[in-house]
Amino acid sequence: MRRWWTAVVVGATAVLALGACAPAGLDADLTDDWPAPVAAQTFVPAAGVCHLAVQDVGYLTGYDPVDCAESHRVETLHVGTLSGAAAAQPAPPAVGSAGIRAARAECDREANKAVGGEWRTGRIAVDVVFPSPAAWTGGARWFRCDAGEVRGLDDGVVNPRTGSLRGALKGDAPLAHRCFNPTMAKDAIKEMVAAPCTARHHAEFVGVYQAPDISFAAFTRASLDTHKACRRLLAGYAKVPNDGNLQYRAGTIFYHPFEQEWRNGNRGVQCFLWVSDRNLTRSMKGAGSKGLPVT
Repeated sequence: MRRWWTAVVVGATAVLALGACAPAGLDADLTDDWPAPVAAQTFVPAAGVCHLAVQDVGYLTGYDPVDCAESHRVETLHVGTLSGAAAAQPAPPAVGSAGIRAARAECDREANKAVGGEWRTGRIAVDVVFPSPAAWTGGARWFRCDAGEVRGLDDGVVNPRTGSLRGALKGDAPLAHRCFNPTMAKDAIKEMVAAPCTARHHAEFVGVYQAPDISFAAFTRASLDTHKACRRLLAGYAKVPNDGNLQYRAGTIFYHPFEQEWRNGNRGVQCFLWVSDRNLTRSMKGAGSKGLPVT
């Protein structure tokens, strides 16, 4: 379009130079007869659509949304816009930057509202997707909040699914974390295998602890503080006293974000009660001292 427009202007100017006046009914000023060019529109992805593949970067060439009733891997629950200093940067937000932390916080809030609860309480992963560097240079300042159903606590593999994740943690939520059987390797948890709470099991999810805004290294050094925070959740969940005897009722297991996610603002720590010396065959929610006796 630009080559054609330039060629027309050049040709018209040459014709006008041959004559002393313009034909009747026309003026000699070409510039006021052309409509102003339409401002370029920056692409913004849609919320409420699903995608066949997980995207780490929102390349336009890979944008091919599908209806969420079809098989897919992730769903865009929310699309936000960066502003202020984060939007003024020459490139999309880097790991640990204020921009990515702000986007992470917004995605967490919006994802929780969409799924009907704290998303970390279920087999759900939420990722922040920014535009490509080229799109950013072209003015794109959006970010996508993409969510997917993961296979388990330990592998993070995103399952294909049909149907929206909206409301997925309401009511009798199939994706909610409940009871587990830990497998051990040299006194460390190797894997948490989901099990029905009515079958024999040794662990149960009790809640999410929002850790303080400290460095990842400081967090890993303070594992006893994290266990203490998980014990508070355990006591409230099982309705037992949070006192010196609690450690003789049940132990605690926790899962924390990887370092990069931590630097990006994810502070959600998943807490579990753990009974190693006997089988549990019911949920310990509200079980009280009879359900979790001092042993």
